[in-house]
Amino acid sequence: MMKFTLFSFSDFAAESRRAIALAFLCLLAACGNDASAPGASEPDPEGSSSSAAARPADVTSETMRNIDAPENVGDWMSYGRGWKEQRFSPLDEINHENADQLGLAWYDDLDTLRGVQATPLVIDGVLYNASIFNVVTAYDAATGEKLWTYDPEVSREWARLACCGPSTRGISAWEGKLYIGALDGRLIAIDAKTGEEIWTTKTFENTEPYSITGPTRVFDGKVVIGNGGADYGVRGFVAAFDAETGEKLWKFYIVPGNPADGPDGEASDSVMEMAAETWNGEWWTLGGGGTAWDSIVYDPDLNLVYIGTGNGSPHVQEFRSPGGGDNLFLCSIVAVDADSGEYRWHYQMAPGEEWDFTCTQPMMIADLEIEGETREVIMQAPKNGFFYVIDRATGELISAETYVPNTWATHIDMETGRPVETPTARLTQEPKLMTPSALAAHTWHPMAYHPDTGLIYLSAQEQWFVYAKLPPEEFNPRHWRVNSGFDYIHNMDKRRELQAEADEKEKGYLLAWDPVKQEEAFRVMHPYPGSGGVLATAGNLLFQGSVEKDFAAYRADNGDLVWKMPVQNVAIAGPITYMVDGEQYVAVNVGWGGSPVSALNKIPGGFHYSTARLLVFKLGGDAELPPMPARSDLPRPPMLRAPEAVVEEGARLFAETCSTCHGKNARGGMKDLRYMSKETHDEFLDIVLRGTRTEKGMASFDNILTEDEAQAIHAYLIARANEDWHDDAAKGGIQGEEDNNAQEQNE
Repeated sequence: MMKFTLFSFSDFAAESRRAIALAFLCLLAACGNDASAPGASEPDPEGSSSSAAARPADVTSETMRNIDAPENVGDWMSYGRGWKEQRFSPLDEINHENADQLGLAWYDDLDTLRGVQATPLVIDGVLYNASIFNVVTAYDAATGEKLWTYDPEVSREWARLACCGPSTRGISAWEGKLYIGALDGRLIAIDAKTGEEIWTTKTFENTEPYSITGPTRVFDGKVVIGNGGADYGVRGFVAAFDAETGEKLWKFYIVPGNPADGPDGEASDSVMEMAAETWNGEWWTLGGGGTAWDSIVYDPDLNLVYIGTGNGSPHVQEFRSPGGGDNLFLCSIVAVDADSGEYRWHYQMAPGEEWDFTCTQPMMIADLEIEGETREVIMQAPKNGFFYVIDRATGELISAETYVPNTWATHIDMETGRPVETPTARLTQEPKLMTPSALAAHTWHPMAYHPDTGLIYLSAQEQWFVYAKLPPEEFNPRHWRVNSGFDYIHNMDKRRELQAEADEKEKGYLLAWDPVKQEEAFRVMHPYPGSGGVLATAGNLLFQGSVEKDFAAYRADNGDLVWKMPVQNVAIAGPITYMVDGEQYVAVNVGWGGSPVSALNKIPGGFHYSTARLLVFKLGGDAELPPMPARSDLPRPPMLRAPEAVVEEGARLFAETCSTCHGKNARGGMKDLRYMSKETHDEFLDIVLRGTRTEKGMASFDNILTEDEAQAIHAYLIARANEDWHDDAAKGGIQGEEDNNAQEQNE
């Protein structure tokens, strides 16, 4: 049985009329009344943002098609607020003239030091939030009082199969139910009133290293979800399920399988033969990749679902498709019929992708006036640094311009729609410095569109990467392990030189981009990459969490700062705004993770982890956050006693096995392993091979690592710690020993 906790509605007796009305309606529902009960749809007497519904989370096709109607405008009913995914709210009680009066209304500790990436939902005065391992909690949106909590009990070992930690970017709601895409592949429907499980279905078998971190989407009675795992070697797909029963409706594979096996019997069959012609070799033995781990958008006008697809598996094209080819549908937008899942069109951003250029970043649809004509468009700013405007009915490229420095392609050829690659774009065995990179010009952090300014706002970053590919004879792929084909161990002197240059070039900023003119309007600089998602409102405001651990509001028309508050952690998630009883609130999850940044070791005093929290603000809010725990000195690492050959082997094994969770070059990640406690060093083999911390998310690796290999990884980590300790300790460290121990307790 899954765990849930239910809190009594009677606790709200002293609260607002809104809470009393909600309690009364829930009582009616328990007695068998429905939406047709007298007065069930009457507007709240206090002028609430939503009409009182007979059941919580009563999201329907009608409400989603009328999200700006008076009874709906104060809710946040889906991941991007509406199906257009624009993350714009017409609420303007909070505006650029009074935003300096914002304060904390309430908060909740989420009891984790991991990154929390979810966008909450607010429907009829109830806020629904998702934390790590897909734990969902419902709150009174005005007071923060908990109503219930549901824990799907995802096994903690799944943390090592998720690229950026065991987080989720969101849940969805439909006709009284909430839908969870669990990390372990279950699609779960729960009752929005009680948190009780209604049904569950498996979206994939656990015999392959798939995972789910993206938000579920619901439209017209269908729940759609993709998955991750391309780094580990899987064949990506997206599937739709009946929102009432969980029955699979259709499935679309993103890359072809083994042609000898014939058709899959799925919606993608009609186009897989064409896609297979763009591949070479035996790609299916290594998965192929293409996983749609985040952005999926529904277009109700055209009845299309747009899928943003991911990187190849393995990354280096020579190893997955020798002889080249476009490798469809990697790094593409693919449009399919919403009812049948059948292919309609595609546009590929990076043919023959080999840089880990996923095109799963946020997409949004809009109608734009371009050259005197209203165009129905879909827009995306993926990892590769180009901002794309595409006709969403046909897939025709309308425009594309780079929004960051770009060394892999000079421009997009408007006749062919293909990038014009630079002579040095393709990977060789000689290390080279490139940007954009696998670290992304823009990653999963949500962007926003403001119809009054006509601008898109996104968290942009300039992160350089040292690329090289392994010699073919040294590429030995292993199942359930990262098989990128990237080289991290040869030419170390050159790599160190280039990495130092990359660290100096790192930048991050809130970018305002004009999608019609395809040019920058303004930017708000941050000292490092890693700032969070963006919310735009009719109050001429932008809200964003910054890597400086502030949550801030800026003018949407010019980027001027109008308010900020220290929040002790980085709000990487997408903020939302909503209204209850005529009062506007802004909510955001804060919790660092899923955003690799090399320059954090430059922060004066070090980068300090803090408990993840859900924060909610309003005008005149006077709640206070408790102070962070006291710091202590950075623990000194053990002496390195292993020979260089063992350290080099450990570097290779770490890159293949550990880097997705613990950072490239052992820097950062969900826990920085350079600065383990003495106890962790002493228990290293037990932790890695015997699973002594499985319940904390660190499962045993004895199925893919020998004891000698684990010892080599340990030696590499000790070497890295000794390389960096003196500089980090002199600056106060990246985190204190107490933080380190606390984080170990959370694993």
